[in-house]
Amino acid sequence: MTTYAKAETLTGALLAPLGWVRAAALVVTFSLLTALAAQVAVPLPFTPVPITMQTFAVLLTGALLGRRLGALAMLAYLFEGACRLPFFAQGHGGVWYLLLAPTSGYLLSYPLAAFVTGWLTERGWDRRFFTAAAAMVLGSTIILACGWLGLLRFFSPALAFVQGVAPFIVGDSIKVALAAAVLPTGWALLRRTGTRRN
Repeated sequence: MTTYAKAETLTGALLAPLGWVRAAALVVTFSLLTALAAQVAVPLPFTPVPITMQTFAVLLTGALLGRRLGALAMLAYLFEGACRLPFFAQGHGGVWYLLLAPTSGYLLSYPLAAFVTGWLTERGWDRRFFTAAAAMVLGSTIILACGWLGLLRFFSPALAFVQGVAPFIVGDSIKVALAAAVLPTGWALLRRTGTRRN
């Protein structure tokens, strides 16, 4: 039987063996969770980029599903939004928004950020808080850097940083801390459950 997620991820350990039906269900589920997180949006008056919970969802998706399924879930999310479903922040959707809106750089970074975060967690970075946080910081940095690059179409480099990176550093740090705390806790609970079963 073909498996699509490694047992090195928390989800892989919980649901092993993970065949293609379960894998597809997880990809769709996490794409929908990301769409839901996108609707938790707070617009800022000085920037076209709102504060959302998407970063949290993207990083957790990569960490929980691993690099392949995490990236696939984000590709599915982008495809759903491109099909004019109101899945992007504040109910936006469509190919135009995905490719040409000021926030397109952030959106297009999600598969890469999920892949990198998942690649690190498959190597055990999610077992301890500080290494989990480091994996999340790297994923968050990819999102912010790509968002900054996308904003260069509209603003100077300095202004793009002020509008697209600086306002989100504190919030992303909090999201990283929350996501990094979830993973070691999940592994600890899994170990305790396994010990009791044995």
